[in-house]
Amino acid sequence: MNIPARRLFWLICGALAPVVAAGPAPAQEFPSRPVRIVVPFTPAGAVDILGRIVAERLGTQWKQGVVVENRPGAGTVIGTDAVAKSAPDGHTLLLAVTAHSVNATLVEKLPFDPVRDFAPVVLAATAANILVAHPSVPAESVRELIAFAKANPGKMNVGSPGKGTTMHLAAEMFKTAAGLEFTIVHYKGTQPSLNALLAGEVSFLFDAGVSVPMVSAGRLKALAVTSATRAAILPERPTMVESGLPAFEVISWYGFLAPSGTPRQVVATLNREINGVLKDPDARARITKIGLEPAGSTAEEFDQFIRDQITRWEKVVASSGVKEQ
Repeated sequence: MNIPARRLFWLICGALAPVVAAGPAPAQEFPSRPVRIVVPFTPAGAVDILGRIVAERLGTQWKQGVVVENRPGAGTVIGTDAVAKSAPDGHTLLLAVTAHSVNATLVEKLPFDPVRDFAPVVLAATAANILVAHPSVPAESVRELIAFAKANPGKMNVGSPGKGTTMHLAAEMFKTAAGLEFTIVHYKGTQPSLNALLAGEVSFLFDAGVSVPMVSAGRLKALAVTSATRAAILPERPTMVESGLPAFEVISWYGFLAPSGTPRQVVATLNREINGVLKDPDARARITKIGLEPAGSTAEEFDQFIRDQITRWEKVVASSGVKEQ
């Protein structure tokens, strides 16, 4: 059937009109689907609890699902690698810890680059480590613990929540600084390592604050903290420096990272929203209760912080002689 040229022209214009009027598609709002926070540790530890506090608040604010996924193993490498290889759209986040900066030099063949493969979002919290011992250990101070360990060389087991964590390296630093011989036993997370300590499988360990209720209940005893000054969570306990170990300072950090390539406006949204959670009085109280100090930062500040931490821990790893393939 032949259609006159003029009529065909107006038919085509009519068909195109809705498309022209619509213009370019609007940018999709974030978040457009559930957000996943990967925690590279087992449930119930400080990292997991912090992740769930933030997830709960964000889910309420966004009216969108925010879930915590525990991916423990290999000193946080398994969970971290999963996020590095996720879509860079802000819907998958990593709750990174100090091990992220330690692994840069501790692990020789990382499947990701700790700086290049991630977009820093915000520093969420920091914490002093606590030297806690099983009640059966005949020591009420660091000096007494050192004396007991020297009297029993190689006979003590010391717990760790995973290779590359500050708790692991604090134990390595303690071994070197005090000239001790003991075996470090690695567990898959904070809670498993504390369970081992409660059961007497290990004699002592360094903990980021989860042990405080157990110390208060008399189930464990805290000998010292690793911060430069006494910690608010255990103000009566001395620092490692006060206990006779000069320059012994270890601080744990916790922060959110997105995969590299995540749009800047999405990172900005995440930074603003998570900083908001960290300023909320109720959230702050819950975070403080697990022994952490709420932080907060810009994305740029957190990026520089991570780079500085990599440099700092490189020296500790080198001096400890610890290296992972």
